[in-house]
Amino acid sequence: MNSQFRHAIAATLLGSLALGTLVGCGEDSKSGSDSKTVTLVTHDSFAASKAVLKEFTEETGYTVRVQAGGDAGAAVNQAILSKGHPQGDVFFGVDNTLLSRALDNDLFTPYSAKGLDKVPAALQLDRAEHRVTPVDFGDICVNYDREYFADKKLAPPRTLDDLTKPAYKNLLVTENAATSSPGLGFLLATAATYGDDGWQGYWKKLRANGVEVVDGWEQAYYDRFSGSAGGGKGDRPLVVSYASSPPAEVADAKTKPAKAPTGVATGTCFRQVEFAGLLNGAGNTKGGKALLDFLLSKRFQEDVPLNMYVNPAREDAKLPDLFTRYGATIADSATLAPQKIAKNREQWVKTWSSLVL
Repeated sequence: MNSQFRHAIAATLLGSLALGTLVGCGEDSKSGSDSKTVTLVTHDSFAASKAVLKEFTEETGYTVRVQAGGDAGAAVNQAILSKGHPQGDVFFGVDNTLLSRALDNDLFTPYSAKGLDKVPAALQLDRAEHRVTPVDFGDICVNYDREYFADKKLAPPRTLDDLTKPAYKNLLVTENAATSSPGLGFLLATAATYGDDGWQGYWKKLRANGVEVVDGWEQAYYDRFSGSAGGGKGDRPLVVSYASSPPAEVADAKTKPAKAPTGVATGTCFRQVEFAGLLNGAGNTKGGKALLDFLLSKRFQEDVPLNMYVNPAREDAKLPDLFTRYGATIADSATLAPQKIAKNREQWVKTWSSLVL
């Protein structure tokens, strides 16, 4: 989830955080048990509508103060460094690639938030203890430039295997798995699909087929990808991005097209789930619990897609028309247990770097 991890589109296209009832981050973040302020520690790409945050204040009497701390990885690292004496009450932004690290460091106090019964079991990765609450999910996927493939009369790729075929030689750009969350997610998709003994061979094939690697998502999507409306029209019609990229591409269009200019290769995806939790040592535990309940409320959940360009965790939350019309439904996104990711991530990235860079 660093901030590029499925938030990059939201951060780039929607701009800075919606404030409303939020208090400036520069103020003292401590909140006592009787305080009417509850502090949310998060990454730079958290966003919510002013009206929704105002509703939380009206319903509970608590005002939300946001303490943003860089990308998700940096925010988790800071939370670990300050554990026991946290910067706030609730942490939002730890995803399944970082979850085991956070849980192993005992960052959270168990709490079963209201509305969990509306969240699919597959998203409840700490279901036994409820130390974290799933808030949203998204998919890292290869995106394609529809116009390019139509002009070439070439069917776009659908699966990871397709990307190694001669027809797609020198067409794909991806991000560095060591420096980019989408890049890491794509690496994890291949590890999940081909297993411990097969993913290295897959990347050898991908390298032989001309995959290009750049540092981060913005460079890949806006500089090298040919399908980005806001970019410099690069020469690569395939890019590792998000399943929510097509809706984001048409979000600001005054006249909506029949289809988004980009599509999603639905057999290339990795599922990322993002969580919130009540921080151990929180000064305002009552307010923190109220905020966790609110993050899982239908009102907040239906506010999530157009603010952070991800899917709500609640299965009864209605998706906006922009998502249902232009988004891709990923039925079988690849997943890995957080414990497996934690155990192997460092070595996988090191091996990947030696194979590809």
